Amino acid sequence: MGGMTATTAARRVLLAAPRGYCAGVDRAVIAVEKALEQYGSPIYVRHEIVHNKYVVQTLEKKGAIFVEETAEVPEGSIVMFSAHGVAPVVHEEAAQRRLATIDATCPLVTKVHKEAVRFANEDYDILLIGHDGHEEVIGTSGEAPEHITLVDGPEDVANVSVRDESKVVWLSQTTLSVDETMETVDALKTKFPQLISPPSDDICYATQNRQIAVKQMGAEADLVIVVGSKNSSNSVRLVEVALGAGARAAHLVDFADEIDEAWLEGVSTVGLTSGASVPEVLVEGVLEWLSQRGFEDVEIVKAAEESITFSLPKELRRDLRAEAAELSGRPSGQASGE
Repeated sequence: MGGMTATTAARRVLLAAPRGYCAGVDRAVIAVEKALEQYGSPIYVRHEIVHNKYVVQTLEKKGAIFVEETAEVPEGSIVMFSAHGVAPVVHEEAAQRRLATIDATCPLVTKVHKEAVRFANEDYDILLIGHDGHEEVIGTSGEAPEHITLVDGPEDVANVSVRDESKVVWLSQTTLSVDETMETVDALKTKFPQLISPPSDDICYATQNRQIAVKQMGAEADLVIVVGSKNSSNSVRLVEVALGAGARAAHLVDFADEIDEAWLEGVSTVGLTSGASVPEVLVEGVLEWLSQRGFEDVEIVKAAEESITFSLPKELRRDLRAEAAELSGRPSGQASGE
C-alpha cells in the first residue's frame, strides 16, 4: 500500500484558535493609524511598531516612517514607541530632541517594567529570563540596569551569580515559550532556593493561549505552518512548540507564496496558526493556497476565548502637533508643506 495512504487520506487543515492579533498589537497598530489620521504624516515610529513585515509595509504606505534610533527623528516631530516598550533613557532622548511622544507599549510589557522598578527599589537582584538583544528585553533591562541580569534559557543558569541569595526575583519577557521558561525557573530555583516569583506570570495571556492551541493541533499534524515574521519572538516560539508537541515538520512564513510545495509530500493534516502580530488576511491567504492544493476541509482547534482589549494611548486624546511645535519653539500654525 506504500504511498497510497497520503493520497487517499482526507486532506484537512487544523486552524488554531486563538491566533493572530493580541490586544497589545491591535492597540499599537490602531494607534499608528489614528495618529496618521489625526496629525497627518509623517509619524515617526522608533523600531518596528510590531514585529511583522506586512504590518510595517502597510503603515509605511500610509505615511509612517520607521527609524532605529530617536536621533533620526527631526526635532519638533511626533515619535511613537513600539509595542515592545523602551528604556527610560529613550524617553530622555525624545525630550532632549523636543519630540512629542506617543507610547504604544503594550500594557502587559509596562507591567513587567513596573515590577522591575519596584524590585530594584527594594534592592533585589532581578533575573530577567529572555532573549539577548530583543527589544522588549532591552527596554525592561533599561529600567534598572545595575540590578538586572539576563538569563537566556536554562543553559544560561550556570553562569548566573547574585549578591545575596535571599534577595533574588525572576521576571520574564512576555513572548517566550511557557515550557522553556518554567524549565529555566526550575533550574534557577535549584541554584537559588529562595528565588521569588513575580506576583503574576509575566508571559502574556496571548502567548500562552497561542502555544496551548498549537500543542493541541501539533500532536495531530504532519506539517504545521506558522504565519509570522522571523524577528517575531512569539511566532518563532510557536514553531518550536509545534515540533515539541509531535508535529513532523513546522515552518515559519510571512506570506503564502513562501510555502514550499515539497512540504506537502505525504501530508494529510496541516496545522495552521499565526503569531500575535499577524493580520488575519495573511492567514486567509495561506488557507486559500492550501485549498487550491486539495486541503479544503478546515477544522478549528479552539484552546481559549479571548475578550481582552486595551484602551488607546492617552496621547491620542491631545493635540500633539501643537505640543511638538511648542517644544521646538516653532509657531504652531499649519504644519510645513500643507
